[in-house]
Amino acid sequence: MGSNIADQSEEKTWDGGSVKPMGASYGKMMMWFFIVSDALTFSGFLAAYGLTRFKFIDIWPIADEVFTHFPFMHGVHAPMYYVALMTFILIFSSVTMVLAVDAGHQMNKKKVTFYMFLTIIGGIIFVGSQAWEWKNFIQGSYGAVQLKDGKIVQFVKDGHQIALGDFVVGKHEQKQHTRNNGLWFEDGETIPNYTVEEVFEAFKSNEEVLLRIERIDPETKQKIIVSREEGLKYLSQSARVVEGANLEVNEYGSAQFADFFFFITGFHGFHVFSGIVLNIIIFFNVIIGTYEKRGHYEMVEKVGLYWHFVDLVWVFVFTFFYLV
Repeated sequence: MGSNIADQSEEKTWDGGSVKPMGASYGKMMMWFFIVSDALTFSGFLAAYGLTRFKFIDIWPIADEVFTHFPFMHGVHAPMYYVALMTFILIFSSVTMVLAVDAGHQMNKKKVTFYMFLTIIGGIIFVGSQAWEWKNFIQGSYGAVQLKDGKIVQFVKDGHQIALGDFVVGKHEQKQHTRNNGLWFEDGETIPNYTVEEVFEAFKSNEEVLLRIERIDPETKQKIIVSREEGLKYLSQSARVVEGANLEVNEYGSAQFADFFFFITGFHGFHVFSGIVLNIIIFFNVIIGTYEKRGHYEMVEKVGLYWHFVDLVWVFVFTFFYLV
């Protein structure tokens, strides 16, 4: 008899008891607690980004010059187009999640299955798109030169930025050291396609090519283009050729921009990936009739709360990194 009472008491404890604060079940309340704590984490990251950008506002990379790629449209200047499409897809997946939750309230298994499937597809497309954005960001678009003081300088022609390959001809032959061919090295960083000397000589022989520095003109909101003479002075202080972006150097400008980009978008991407995994688990539970047997689809609603949170966070990330 005593054992039965203890078992019932323990069951009530883990069920959250009979009281439902604010009319929500124990599980939904726990999801809300997680969302609030995670929102504070993202707020801290975005606040740190905002403060850093404000401190270096006159040399911060311009988003319209960084995120210009679009799939299957090589060489086409499409600033922010694909990022906007990614955002639309993620928001649309939030709409399908709402429809799945509503179908669950109606105990309509067929509709829940269909809208959960669309939500999962939307999430997979977004994560894949984010990985594609990372690849292009890491690979780079134009190439640049880092000076001895750490500043990045880029090259322009007729007022538009051009790639190193548009005016530099590489004459050297470099081979990446690996375990198989390195005499002293087993591994090493990627070697640029051009040397500092080749860039300097190519700049000297192409008078129509100008150099622009990191600093932004407050009136035009564009990076400042210097004269040929100043450009030669800057290049005489060259330290290395930079192609792409990583945690140490960034061809688009401040390395801190790349650090924040990788960390915050990566952290958000991990959340989206986790949401996809949860959605897939719930999706298969819907198919096998788990929630039909329980008599409710509350689990769909719980994972829906998480998915809406992930979508909302992306709106802020999108605003901070791409729009402002």
